[in-house]
Amino acid sequence: MTLSATPLTPEIVSRDGNAMVLSMGPQHPSTHGVLQIMLEIDGETVVTAEPEIGYLHTGIEKTAENLFWSQAQTVIERMDYLAPESNGLCYVLGVEKLLGISDRIPPRAQQIRVLIAELTRIASHCVWLGTGGIDLGAISGFFYAFDLRENVLDLQEAAGGARMHPNYMRVGGVNGDLPSGFLPKLDDLLAKLPGRMRELRGLLQANPILQDRTIDVGILSAEEALQWSLTGPALRASGVAYDVRKAFPYSGYDRYEFDVPTRTEGDAYARFLVRLDEIDQSLRILKQVRKDLDTPGPVMIDDTKVAAPPKETIALSMEALIHHFKIVSEGFRVPPGDVYQSVEGPRGELGYYIVSDGGNRPFRVRTRPPSLYNLQALKGIAPGNLIADLVVMIGSLDPVFGEVDR
Repeated sequence: MTLSATPLTPEIVSRDGNAMVLSMGPQHPSTHGVLQIMLEIDGETVVTAEPEIGYLHTGIEKTAENLFWSQAQTVIERMDYLAPESNGLCYVLGVEKLLGISDRIPPRAQQIRVLIAELTRIASHCVWLGTGGIDLGAISGFFYAFDLRENVLDLQEAAGGARMHPNYMRVGGVNGDLPSGFLPKLDDLLAKLPGRMRELRGLLQANPILQDRTIDVGILSAEEALQWSLTGPALRASGVAYDVRKAFPYSGYDRYEFDVPTRTEGDAYARFLVRLDEIDQSLRILKQVRKDLDTPGPVMIDDTKVAAPPKETIALSMEALIHHFKIVSEGFRVPPGDVYQSVEGPRGELGYYIVSDGGNRPFRVRTRPPSLYNLQALKGIAPGNLIADLVVMIGSLDPVFGEVDR
């Protein structure tokens, strides 16, 4: 397999025999209007494939540099809009390292962060499973997956106040404790998940049509996956058991027992199975976190230089009022320095390189977007497959283009 990144241009395209150049997208429904692929095809077979990105460019990284530290995460959550809380968690962990307060985050805040991160992983995988099934004609699976996702978003809304971008993660902890009635709803979801996963596996895993469309399609060996810098399910489906939660634990993940699902086939079907297994492992983590949530405790660092004082103290203390005013009007300042922080997002290793010049705004925010790295492998796995299989391969890599283009 050739790993060349040479741009596909009319001058270098071979037009021998039945070969021709085809532009797939950005209007093509399978690419959702934000990805174009320049194909060289020989009949129905792909010879070369060059992804063209940038149709969803938002300038989020540069926007973040013009916002207070606490404001920046509101736009950062919108990069991977299917896993906003993963983005927010990664960002606040990096800022906390720069502030030197990582070891002062309250235990309950750490537990809630893990809870929300794993719920976000399940919700994101539900979108992948439901929409990926639709691309293959499996309509029923969409409703089963999205019903489950709605239950997760109900919990996310209850905790953070919004279904999609709640901005619940905060530097120093989380924005308020879990509300009354949250834990019974969580218990209902934990009871529902095993049965729903059995239903989804029964619908899809042994489905002969889905197997025909995914087995031996878009194969990546472990060596090739590493060469393309893949992470997440796309890497683990090729047999490499790399997971940031295990390799570089954060937020207390080392306290929880869970496995890192892998497969060795490296095809679209293996990537499908790994994500299903990951939902099961997220359920294992959630059950362990749930046992700790009955114990109350603070959810925000007790440092008014970083976190606004409790609202009930503002009317009673002039000092609290001043701190509140300063946090709201000018944010907080972060000591000069730089840091790289990563988390295991639903699509792989999500990282932020953050630079501070000592001011109240980030000097630089640079993303390591797993979707971008995973998507580039398309040019390696597409040759030799049919045009119709491109839809399968794109879906198996699960790219989110808000993160790819930024």
